[in-house]
Amino acid sequence: MQDSFYLPDRDVLNAIRRMPHAKASFKTLVRELDAKGPQRDLLERALYRLADRGDIVEYRGGQFVAASHSKEFIVGRLQMHRDGFGFVVPLHPVEGLAGDIFIPSSKATRAMHGDRVLVHMKWLGPEGKAEGEILKVLQRAHSTVVGEFRARRRGNWVKPHDSRIQNWIYIPDGMERPPANTVDRVGVKAKEYGDLDGVIVNVEIIEFPAGGEDGVGRVIEILGHPDEFGVDVEVMIRKHHLPHRFPEDAIAEAKAISREIPQDRKDFRHLPVITIDGETARDFDDAIYVEHLSNGNWKLDVHIADVSHYVKPGSAIDREALHRGTSAYFPDRAVPMLPQELSTDICSLRPNEDRLVMTAELEIDNAGDIVSQSFCRGVIRSSARKTYTEVAAELDSNPYLGQMRELAMILNRKRVKRGSIDFDLPEPLIEFDENGFMIGVTRAVRNMAHRIIEEFMLAANEAVASHIASAGVPSLYRIHENPDIKRVHDFEEIASQFGYTLHFAQLPVKKFGIVTKHRDGRKSRKDLVLPSERASVQSRDYQKLVAKLDGKPEERILSYLMLRSLKQARYSHENLGHFALAAATYTHFTSPIRRYPDLMVHRVLGRLLDGEPAGWTEEQMAEYGTDTSFTERRAGEAERELVEWKKVKFMIDRVGDEFNGMIISATKFGLFVELDSLFVEGLIPIDNLPGERYRYLESARKVVGERSRREYLIGQKVKVVLERIDSNARTLQFGIWEPKTKSSRRKAGR
Repeated sequence: MQDSFYLPDRDVLNAIRRMPHAKASFKTLVRELDAKGPQRDLLERALYRLADRGDIVEYRGGQFVAASHSKEFIVGRLQMHRDGFGFVVPLHPVEGLAGDIFIPSSKATRAMHGDRVLVHMKWLGPEGKAEGEILKVLQRAHSTVVGEFRARRRGNWVKPHDSRIQNWIYIPDGMERPPANTVDRVGVKAKEYGDLDGVIVNVEIIEFPAGGEDGVGRVIEILGHPDEFGVDVEVMIRKHHLPHRFPEDAIAEAKAISREIPQDRKDFRHLPVITIDGETARDFDDAIYVEHLSNGNWKLDVHIADVSHYVKPGSAIDREALHRGTSAYFPDRAVPMLPQELSTDICSLRPNEDRLVMTAELEIDNAGDIVSQSFCRGVIRSSARKTYTEVAAELDSNPYLGQMRELAMILNRKRVKRGSIDFDLPEPLIEFDENGFMIGVTRAVRNMAHRIIEEFMLAANEAVASHIASAGVPSLYRIHENPDIKRVHDFEEIASQFGYTLHFAQLPVKKFGIVTKHRDGRKSRKDLVLPSERASVQSRDYQKLVAKLDGKPEERILSYLMLRSLKQARYSHENLGHFALAAATYTHFTSPIRRYPDLMVHRVLGRLLDGEPAGWTEEQMAEYGTDTSFTERRAGEAERELVEWKKVKFMIDRVGDEFNGMIISATKFGLFVELDSLFVEGLIPIDNLPGERYRYLESARKVVGERSRREYLIGQKVKVVLERIDSNARTLQFGIWEPKTKSSRRKAGR
């Protein structure tokens, strides 16, 4: 054994996991792995690497324990609160733990929000609550921090934009501005700011905060004043570490791409293929063609931009696309996954231009079943670029579009029949004036044209997924696992207050006894009674409840809570099905311009078309699934946070105004209210409720007056006044509106 390739880290980790209690000494591992002579050094280095990553923990007496099997040492992601304490979300399930591990502020000073950390769990309570301390930072979440420059007598500092990052960053003399020779490289604005106090900057961390000491950094970008147009987007991009500048080699590759149309492709250019997208769309991934066949069946061709023809594995463009994982969309701009030469030009299915596609050709009967399917590389020439608004207006007058609607409804009925859930939750649409400033928030319109495209894309995704799965080659699937029964049980308790139920089979049983180690050293045992793991809930249960709620006043809140009771969809190499769609096999195939998993699925499908062996292993696909699920969440969080920030800025001039709203959450510190007309959310602190003292009843999830027994509960309509805006936390505080009486007016006059 000459080098570490003969002793992979995973082999060492698996050897530890095979031991009793997943624990082994160095001598045991030497014997188990037959590591002799210089191989002992390789083993020692592997153990160091595994410990640095947090995969193992060096335990008492020279023992190494696999972190995934430990009940005392836990690896997880730190989620800080702006008040200084935090919670660690474990990477692996921990027996007896219900939720996350609480980290007091005094025990959280080693790390920053988002860091991957090793935690020593100090105690575990009878109800699954736990407290711990951070032993070690395994992986830093932030190499840079965006924030506001503050010039002070004792030096220059940057206050992080993210309030969960507690420590200000100290900026030593001479590091307040980017060096002149790096301006172009890091993209610093050409405009000079004489006084940086109050300006938003991006800082590279030189020394991380630890043990109560502040971090040290240097300014690498000057972004502008907080109220300048577009600075908020720049902040979100950097706060969430979205890659936003293409490397020079990727740009060079994009500019050099040939536009030649290969001859070995199926030609669809004679057919009236069209695209249907939003008014502001710039990249067109998909085009469709529908035909009513003479045998009564339907022909559906779904043409998807053939990005895989242009972006080869391992190329500079491919490496950057994987790094980004997805495009991010903000109200006034996009951060694309691919260079514009590809995303809005060569790959985009623009009208009246020849474009390369991967095509799913489906024949569908009138029951919505696919009776035959085939896939090919093709070339199309889109005959029209339609918008959702145009299609919705022409459905009754355009026979071709009318056929599309008919087929879409057939496919929809098939999905509904098998139990697919359709949450029709309203989405906010930010409105801007001609100068790009926000002027309002409205409900985004979802019409029949959206439904047509949705049904056709779902059908193509399922068809491709079933084809790849039947071939048995490694690939990526879009999975949505069955919901956690405890969360379903929590939703049932709230729904019952409105007179609704999912009717799922609840089988409460005694799960296990928990031994609690208290802070004073005492131990106690308590049996936990939880919903049984044998309890089952089906997508059809959700579907039936969604139908019952249609048009009801409580539809909005219960649909939102139902959605929260479900798990988050993700990418995986395992074909675990899609709960919400009631689909046994599902993938993402239809958006390769903006999603890397779709590009990978195109590559897998291409190799099958060419009769080539699998190009990737299960382990590689598993890594792709983990990486792309992370980048999807990262972009989504940035998009949502920017919208919420714009809403808060929009409300600044409305302090003192009255609004109608609905209580969407009741907690021990107050009521969260969403305004009816603006899709804006804020808090009514429990101490600010009028007339008397109120307390939170956790069992009923409502706030009750101690004297009057007046109740505030989820779904209740309220009239509120916007009392204040916390600019630092970017939150709104409301109060319950009360009509002014004569006595109150006399008091105000004093």
